[in-house]
Amino acid sequence: MKRSRRYFKPRSLTWIASAAPVAAGLFIAFEPVHHLGDWAKAVSATFGNTSPYLLINAGLVGIGLRGAIKP
Repeated sequence: MKRSRRYFKPRSLTWIASAAPVAAGLFIAFEPVHHLGDWAKAVSATFGNTSPYLLINAGLVGIGLRGAIKP
């Protein structure tokens, strides 16, 4: 329990800045499921038309680095 708590810190600005690309990447990647193409294009344009897979990976790296910092 303590180990996962190290990575989940929703009050940390670094965590929020890393979770936003993960959420955006998932939203863009699942566009065929939710059929919100215009919204997915708008979110993609907000992040510079970056691939959703790159957004997800970049966010996970940020969350991992945030967890690696000793409190």
